[in-house]
Amino acid sequence: MAYFDNISVFVRVVELGSLSAAGRDLRISPAVASNRVKELEKYLGVRLLNRTTRQLTPTEHGRAFYEGAKKVLEAVEEAEASVAALSGQPRGTIRVTAPLGLGKRLIASGIPEFRDRYPHIEVRLRLSDRAVDLMHEGIDVAFKLGVLEDSSLRMRGIMDCERVLAASPDYLERRGEPARPEELVEDGHDCLMLRFPGTHEYFWTLQTDEGPRKFEVHGPFDTDDGDVITGWALAGHGIINKPRFEIEPFIRDRRLRIILPETPPTAVKLAAIYPHKKLQDPKVRLLVDFMAERCQRLIREILAGR
Repeated sequence: MAYFDNISVFVRVVELGSLSAAGRDLRISPAVASNRVKELEKYLGVRLLNRTTRQLTPTEHGRAFYEGAKKVLEAVEEAEASVAALSGQPRGTIRVTAPLGLGKRLIASGIPEFRDRYPHIEVRLRLSDRAVDLMHEGIDVAFKLGVLEDSSLRMRGIMDCERVLAASPDYLERRGEPARPEELVEDGHDCLMLRFPGTHEYFWTLQTDEGPRKFEVHGPFDTDDGDVITGWALAGHGIINKPRFEIEPFIRDRRLRIILPETPPTAVKLAAIYPHKKLQDPKVRLLVDFMAERCQRLIREILAGR
């Protein structure tokens, strides 16, 4: 078992790039993680990692061992999943990620209830608006708003979410309310953008009489945090393009006002993304089913004002 634990630690160190990150993920100290890797190197008689003050990278031996070790861990996971399916008692750890806003509103609050139903399943939730590499970081399932761009992954659609353009009454009084989508560009409106490394959306796609049309909007600043953008809009700094359920309370209390309702942004899909084998794992399937039902219910309640 100690040897298997050493392999598990080494794989997470390679995937996450540091002893401290692997330690946090596995709930052990960096010192313990370091000792695990050293024991593995001693057993194999080779150095597996190049260590510098800034990062850890696998050596040639380390890369070769990582590929084989990862297959071993995947085989064990599949075997455990088969046993769980036969016994009806799913157990183990699920690594989940979601964007900050979506995760805090819909996913995080459901984890305790899921744990109450399935006490032998641990859920490790990571919230971030950055692009996450599921395969490289060992993530089992990601909940996201957007499209599937990686063909090596699978997607289960949960629901299509209406998006709206909105701004504060103060901003619209000061800058004027656009009557046509072209005015977003022509009048130089401050459009607040969600941008992070790897993003492709440097424009807004609106539904027009001619069909979906892209508008290359601009603004004075952008961020990789969706809630920060909402805060900027509430403070009167510009126009946002957001799923309606995320800002419905502010629309209802008139702190934000929908603009250009006749040419709204295209809807965005809420979906669960996972490596193609993962949904065969009963515990992952249970979590996806649970969160899909929960997200659908909560979004409908938010939009209904409940």
